[in-house]
This record gives sequence, C-alpha cells and structure tokens, in this order.
Amino acid sequence: MGKPDGFLLYDRELPAKEKVAERITNYKEFIRRPSEELLNHQAARCMDCGIPFCQNGCPLGNVIPEFNDAVYQKHWEKAYTILMSTNNFPEFTGRVCPAPCESACVLGINSRPVTIEEIEKNIAEIAFEKGFAKPQIPEFRTGKKVAVVGSGPAGMAAAYQLNQMGHEVTVFEKDPEIGGLLRFGIPDFKLDKKIIERRVRWMAEEGIEFRTSVNVGEDYSSDDLNRNFDAIVLAMGSTVPKDLRVYNREARGVYFAMDYLRQSNKRISGIPYTEEDILTHGKKVVVIGGGDTASDCIGTANRQGAKEIYQIYYKPEQPAERDETMPWPTVPMLLQVTSSHEEGCVRKWAVNSKGFETDKNGNLTGLKLVEVEWHRDPVTRQFVNYNEKPGSEFVIECDIAFIALGYKHVEHQGLVEQLDIHLDTKGNLMGDDVEFRTNQQKVFACGDARKGQSLVVWAIAEGRKCAEKVDEFLT
Repeated sequence: MGKPDGFLLYDRELPAKEKVAERITNYKEFIRRPSEELLNHQAARCMDCGIPFCQNGCPLGNVIPEFNDAVYQKHWEKAYTILMSTNNFPEFTGRVCPAPCESACVLGINSRPVTIEEIEKNIAEIAFEKGFAKPQIPEFRTGKKVAVVGSGPAGMAAAYQLNQMGHEVTVFEKDPEIGGLLRFGIPDFKLDKKIIERRVRWMAEEGIEFRTSVNVGEDYSSDDLNRNFDAIVLAMGSTVPKDLRVYNREARGVYFAMDYLRQSNKRISGIPYTEEDILTHGKKVVVIGGGDTASDCIGTANRQGAKEIYQIYYKPEQPAERDETMPWPTVPMLLQVTSSHEEGCVRKWAVNSKGFETDKNGNLTGLKLVEVEWHRDPVTRQFVNYNEKPGSEFVIECDIAFIALGYKHVEHQGLVEQLDIHLDTKGNLMGDDVEFRTNQQKVFACGDARKGQSLVVWAIAEGRKCAEKVDEFLT
C-alpha cells in the first residue's frame, strides 16, 4: 500500500450528515460530500494485510485494496477502472449495501474497519464529475437476442454484461420506470432516483432496449418471448410478502410495508397510482419487522409527519460489539442504528405480535403484543427458541401498522406457470449456482427470484454470473 502506517495515523471517519430537523423536511440524500482529502486519509487506512479478507466478504469480489491504494494516490480514473471491473453499479452499492466487506476487514480485528462503502460511492461520483466515466458502446454484435424479465439489480447487471458481450438485450419491466426494488422499494433519501436514471440513460445509449409497463405473461405472451429471443433471463425478484397470521389481520389500517414504500416513491416522483392513499401524517404508526424495509418505513413516516412511531421486533436487542458468537471475519449480527432510527422511533425488542385491536367499524386502534424470553443453544450460543411470558401482554395504540417481515418467493402466477419453470422447496425458481439454467433449455434465472430474498450486492453478483452462463449457451 502507498502508506503502510495509515491505519495508525488516521481514525475511521465518515462524512457528516444533515441535521435531523432539516433532513426530515424533504426526501433528498442527506450525507454530505466528503473532501478528497478525507477520502485519501480513509483509503490510507487500508492495511498491507497480505490476505484481503474484504474481497472474500464482498459477494462481487471487489478488488478493494487496489482501489483504496489508487484513491490514496489520487489516481481516480484508475480507481474507477478497478472498481468497474467487478461492480457494474458502484453508485448503487455505495449507498445501499450493508458492506459485508467492512465486516471482513482485517483492521476490524482490533480497530474500526476501513470506510470501504463510502470510498466506493465517491469513486463513482468523482468519475462521473471528472468525465472519465463514460458509456461503453460494444464494438461488435453477435446477432443473438436476449430477453431479461425484471429490471432490478440482478436484471440490470445481467443486461449490462450481456450487452457488453455483444448480444442484443431487451429488458422488460412491468412498472412504469426501470430499477425494480432500487426504484420503487428504496426511498430517495437513501438512493436518489436521479442516480438510477443516469445509469439507465447510459445503458440505453450502450444499446440496451428498455420496455416499461409491460407485464410479460399478460401484455407480452410467453409464446412471443420464446419465439423472439434466443435466451431468456428471469430476474423478477422475490415479491410475495410474508404475512402476519394473527387475529384482525384484515383491519383497515394494516398494510404490507412495500405497498407503503412503493406508493411513497411514486408520489415523490409524480408517478400516478390508483391505490388508496397511505399517509401517516399526525398518526400513530407501528412497524413490525427489524430489517432495512422496516427502517425505510420509519424514515418515510418521519418525513410524512407521523405523531408516534414504534418498531416491533420479536428477537432480543443485539449487542453493539462482536461477542463470542460472532467471530471475525463473519458478518456480525449487531445492533443496527440506521439514519431512520436517529430521526425518531421507539424500538420494542423480544415481543411477539398477537393481533390487532379495532373499533366497531373495523378500523385499527392498536397492536396486541406479548413479551418473550429467548433461550440460547449451550454450544453455539445462538438464540434458538423462545417462550411467551405469562401475564406480559400489552397493547400499543396505533392508527397504521406496516408488516415488514420480508418475502417468501417469486410470483408464481403468470409467466412462471406459463413457462412451466420448476420450483425448489422454498418456492424459488430452480436454477443451480453454477449454470443458472432452469428446466427449460434457454431460460435462466438469477437474483432473488432464484436465490430468495437477499442483498442488492448479491443480486448484482447473481446477474453477472448468470450473464456468463447465458453467453456460453449462446456461443
């Protein structure tokens, strides 16, 4: 590395955020742009560690020490070239990835890891600003046509790679805009939609055809798909939500979290929608679930002016630091305090949802909960089961509840049934980790549709690997 003792000279430092009172008045990104000097210092903390565990921690296999060294040397174009060699969309992952690479950073053994995610994001943004990030137009065409169904991170990555390989790629998206979960699931304050639109414009310039508001299987038949394309990539995501099976689940005021986030994103972008308005202004809100989607609901509700917000999680509060159950370099299950939590909410741990309270008209008035006691496995020290505490039931008053418990599998009705794609025991599209091919010869699957609910960075990795196998099949 350019500065072998950088980790001794500089502490981990992230850029400043806008104050809570200011940022909850709008949906803009609120992390301030760091100076190049700060980025240089943070990149200098990357150790000459011999074995870069960070690369193993990254599903994309990003060549992290090399681009950190280039940033330290202020060789921004070199850093961008290295980063783009493994990651199609660093401007996305630099904003929304939970950074498993940082969990595996060698410096994290006895100190705080390198700010890899922040460096990654700014390599991309500086490349755009300085003009050496440019669309890459393929020099030749194979004449082979590929359909990619779904434009989330997996579909976009597969389309990008296949286009660069010279194939003619058409991306079908049932929504009115490209991006899938990135576009309609993640709020603007985490990922400004102009960032996605910028990349989509470039991909179109590079030769990819995007067809929006087309639900393949309904608006475009599966027969036409088979007839008009030499290969098909299914990247529709895992979109069937897990429900909460409790009494009064049908109460008015209980919604799936993604319905709320999709509508909010459409409203902010001026995209029409036909569903009833879901607004939290002046209301008491309960969010059931402990993941990123739940956190996004909290941040959105704060910006809409919710009166009170509670987050409910059935597991105990996680520790703030690694313990014996989370040895380095595994990804630790630590207490997550997101920007949305900073903006205000009450978190309830180790409580189980029993049912919803309603008034005589069926309107939601409260969530009934019970405290639970968890038990650890004596060997692994992991939480394995729990008992409800007798007499510990209580009710939280609320007007709106969002269920954010994740997703079960890909949507089966429609295209999947028409193509007769086999499913695994969890309901995902059956396609192995090596070939990505389904039971239909020219149909491939990748991303959450194949793997199940996962991270954006895993979806991009899936799309890239799937594209390689499609290319092998076509050539």
